[in-house]
Amino acid sequence: MLPKIKSTRQAYLDYAATTPLDPRVKKAMEPFWREKFGNPTSLYKKGREAAVAIGSARKNIAQLINSRPEEIIFTAGGTESINLAVFGVAKNALINTDLKTDKHRSFTPHLITTKIEHHAVLRSFEALEKEGIKTSYIDVDGQGIINLNKLKSAVRPETILISVMYANNEIGSIQPIAEIGKWLKQINTDRVQHGLTQILFHTDACQAAGSLDLNVQHLGVDLLSANGSKIYGPKQSGFLYVRGGVHLSPLIYGGGQERDLRSGTENVPGIVGLAKALELAQKDRLRENLRLTKLRDYFISGIIKKIPKVVVNGPHQAMRLPNNINFSFSGVEGEALLLYLDSYGISVSTGSACSSADLDPSHVLLAIGRTAEQAQSSIRFTLGRQTKKSDLDYVLKILSELVKELRRVKRL
Repeated sequence: MLPKIKSTRQAYLDYAATTPLDPRVKKAMEPFWREKFGNPTSLYKKGREAAVAIGSARKNIAQLINSRPEEIIFTAGGTESINLAVFGVAKNALINTDLKTDKHRSFTPHLITTKIEHHAVLRSFEALEKEGIKTSYIDVDGQGIINLNKLKSAVRPETILISVMYANNEIGSIQPIAEIGKWLKQINTDRVQHGLTQILFHTDACQAAGSLDLNVQHLGVDLLSANGSKIYGPKQSGFLYVRGGVHLSPLIYGGGQERDLRSGTENVPGIVGLAKALELAQKDRLRENLRLTKLRDYFISGIIKKIPKVVVNGPHQAMRLPNNINFSFSGVEGEALLLYLDSYGISVSTGSACSSADLDPSHVLLAIGRTAEQAQSSIRFTLGRQTKKSDLDYVLKILSELVKELRRVKRL
């Protein structure tokens, strides 16, 4: 029987999908909705106020990631940031190739990524394949960590870009970005001596921005994407770090805002909110990581103790985001379990929220060796600032009963 609980209790465990706006972020944004609403390109006072706010936000983000302010390009979210990085590098390479001598016209750019990237990367690669650009997709191991030897062996003379996500949105695996960056620096030194194109390094840091160090000098990246909706900031806000000297072709043409890379009147409240959200996330991340890690491990242990025939998806704790939990529940349809949990006020996900309407098995879980059945029986729980131990106890109670009942019904 399904648990009979009359409760209006809510337990939101889908912080990897999106986060609520932090009140401190909202407060920082408020003046720019009505009082300081000017167009930043206008020369009068209201325009100058908006321009100053954008400049301050750009400077603050640059300090947080150890870059220069002019290396920050504001976008309308993580997807646009990733698209600008991938298409921007590829299109620029094609344009420059066309301008070279006939000897170089046969040059076909080559891009590398992993099999567990967000669809913003994977579908960008697929679109470029249709234009004749060559691509390689690198395997990960059973923990969702990239195989560095396969990455190294995939490099060709024509390789111009490697894109590896910092932390996976479904299983929380943290990639060795700094190690890849250090290796690429050595590779690029050798390529200069042989007259080969430099390989640029991009990372999707959208899931990592609230938990991990974003120091781009330490990471050794040329391009880094992040957004506000994952760090208690406004939705449709994001930025792309573009290392000085890296040339991109724009996706959006118009008035030439954002160094001609992202035309259009700037979203001043969103930019201000994004900078404040990143400041708060980076300031509090070590303390919050410790709290979330304890809750994560408590919840994982509780599921294993209370529910038989479950499989943890993703890496061991040391290489996993502090707030990420992903399980496959044998004999249970993940979508059905999600909907039943929702009826008890519990919000979870069956995978990436950006593709939740897709009935195909998760490409991430398939890439780490799970069967289609295991992938379709998976549930992702992601914790956040409002998560308490009592929330997890409530979810464990409901979850164990639901799994038991759904398995019983399936056997009938």
